[in-house]
Amino acid sequence: MNWLDALIMGIVQGLSEYLPISSSGHLEIFRTILGIDLSGAEALEFVVVLHVATVLSTIVVLWREFVPLCTSFFTLKRDDNTLYVLKILVSCIPIAIVGLGFKETINGFFGGSLFTVGICLFITAALLTFAHYFRGRGHKTYGSVLPREHSINFRDAFVIGCAQAVATLPGLSRSGSTIATGLLLGDRRNEIAQFSFFMVIIPILGEALLDVMKILKGTSPAGEIGLLPLAIGFISAFLVGCLACKWMINIVKRGKLVWFAVYCAIVGLVCLVW
Repeated sequence: MNWLDALIMGIVQGLSEYLPISSSGHLEIFRTILGIDLSGAEALEFVVVLHVATVLSTIVVLWREFVPLCTSFFTLKRDDNTLYVLKILVSCIPIAIVGLGFKETINGFFGGSLFTVGICLFITAALLTFAHYFRGRGHKTYGSVLPREHSINFRDAFVIGCAQAVATLPGLSRSGSTIATGLLLGDRRNEIAQFSFFMVIIPILGEALLDVMKILKGTSPAGEIGLLPLAIGFISAFLVGCLACKWMINIVKRGKLVWFAVYCAIVGLVCLVW
């Protein structure tokens, strides 16, 4: 991998981690387009760097909200911030179960083919479309059938966490799945995007730590990508991630997710044809 490949992949990760278009799916698409052939260890090393970069961009963008959460939780204060962190921890239970018990099985079964990516992108498109019409416009038609908008509760946090666990499939957008699920549950638009971005911090950092431990133990030997591509990938993913995070929060507030459904459907079709 050269520095230009790393730059492109970093930009793709920074955008697709927050926009509801699937980061894993788009990384696989661009890996195929660019003809990047990485060994298991090199791919692991590079993906860890990109994911840590986007986690840091989340913390930077949402710094004013992040610090009070950490302060309250680690000082054991009984306030709304600690309650919020507990909801985030509840949302992490499903993906922890999947990650620790079934990750290798899922990866082995579905692989990383563009066909799988295409199918999952169509599922993402359908979910975003469903959330748009039945949550955004559904009040006029279905009235009391739909739940009124409310703050995220523990039940919602767990259900959204289940959506995040399912979104480990390549091409199924994590942010799209969690935000759409939150909207369908009736969670407030100005809360669900922020919650979706916070809830991924623990799983990504946990997975990164496990991957680093594998490399250090020798079960996944360190790759030889080089310091320059890693640095360029990290910086580009971080900077683009900061912009995409802010952009996505505003998009959710305005209810414009349906356009990403159109995009996912088009890209999904291209993957299937490819």
